[in-house]
Amino acid sequence: GADGRDYNRAVMAPIDARRRFLAHFTALGLGSSLAPGVLWARMQDAGTDRVTLRMVTDALRLSGIELSEEDRTQLVDGANTSLERLEELRAVEIPNDVSPPYHFSPVVAGMRVDKARQPWVLSKAPAVTRPADLEAVAFWPLRHLAELVRTKQVTSVELTRMYLGRLHRHQAVLNNVVTFLDDHGLAEAAAADRDLAAGRYKGPLHGIPWGCKDIITVKGFKTTWGSAAFVDQQFDYDASIVEMLREAGAVLIAKLATGELAAGDNWFGGQTKSPRDPTQGSSGSSAGPASATAGGGVGFAIGSETSGSILSPAARCGVVGLRPTFGRVSRHGAMALSWTQDRLGPFCRYAEDCALVMQAIAKPDGRDMSVTDVPFNWNAGLDVRTLRVGILQASFDELTEPAAKANAAATLKVLTALGAKDFAPVEVPDFALDMSGIGVEATAFFDQHARAGRMAKVSRGRFRPAGRLTSAVDFLQSQRARMMMMEALAKAT
Repeated sequence: GADGRDYNRAVMAPIDARRRFLAHFTALGLGSSLAPGVLWARMQDAGTDRVTLRMVTDALRLSGIELSEEDRTQLVDGANTSLERLEELRAVEIPNDVSPPYHFSPVVAGMRVDKARQPWVLSKAPAVTRPADLEAVAFWPLRHLAELVRTKQVTSVELTRMYLGRLHRHQAVLNNVVTFLDDHGLAEAAAADRDLAAGRYKGPLHGIPWGCKDIITVKGFKTTWGSAAFVDQQFDYDASIVEMLREAGAVLIAKLATGELAAGDNWFGGQTKSPRDPTQGSSGSSAGPASATAGGGVGFAIGSETSGSILSPAARCGVVGLRPTFGRVSRHGAMALSWTQDRLGPFCRYAEDCALVMQAIAKPDGRDMSVTDVPFNWNAGLDVRTLRVGILQASFDELTEPAAKANAAATLKVLTALGAKDFAPVEVPDFALDMSGIGVEATAFFDQHARAGRMAKVSRGRFRPAGRLTSAVDFLQSQRARMMMMEALAKAT
């Protein structure tokens, strides 16, 4: 349709009606016999949004089902009551940060989770010296940048100006920033410098500039979800991860590009590019965080992953992306695709940098109830020889590109050089069905926006309301099958 009303009328309403009737008649044991489409057609012909006894009688007759008038009347009353309740439900304004009252857990029966808090051990602090050209530190590890700030060889304001300068200068080519936060970032940097001068050093992220994927809410600034449909959207609160990193002293300088509605690397401003090869997109959907980190535009960045959105752009851009275990990091204030799969995680240039960021963000916030109170332990001095390294042998065997095969072999070579000896092949159970339920969850999250007509501006293919065609029973059955898959995977590892 040309506008949201046409879209709702042509697409949303018919699907909704069919789903309502299917659910109601299935509950009465008639779903396999009585075609809801017959009733829908009768309603369309009559130009009404309610079911009548005549409509039900005709539908039953066509389906070869005989019911008493009392039963048919009960059927009509039940269907219309359901329609009224759905209308009341849709009149309720549900904020984006409200999740369903059930919380997914990746832990299956019999799985042991180590909840012991261990001493936090970083690598030895490096001896650093400020270079004559500050841009020379743009690609330094966070551990080194932290020492520059801690020893007061550089101020946070200086670092922030340097990184902002690089983001602005390379934007024309990389296209990885949706909103520059120059004034906001410089104000946070000045506050970080004042704290340090007063002896209030907050740790290794103190004064370090960072950027967040533009599905993460920052109070007072637009959160566009990468879509022209939401280009002016703002929220009056900060995401929990923004609050946590601010408490750790980090300095937010940019809202970074996300593929539209967290899909791909194209957003309403175009395609985000990889600094390693600007002729290629940076992959998605955490396109901006990966690109900005790889291009030396931020000290680190935060992205999100539902199914590959951290790992894929990290690989394309050549940075370290950590896809945390579900329940590690609060998603409060982030757009949802799947309440049972989404997770937020860091993009950094070095592995230990990710540990520094996780120390600040991997903790309960009292808002996202899926987050577990399991400590994030890090010991840079851990003897690698004590580790058992799992290898997905099939993934190695299936590699065909020479470069990919060489990288895989190099990975094992590095682990062996570090002292790893116990390599264990792991076989992932084969489950051909998609049991994630992401289509249903995404459809639910965007439901109010679809009804308001906003999804009409979303690029074709980015929003698929197919989740409306899955019944509640089928969705729950898929989640039971998902538990079977999880249990099989737990046994395999």
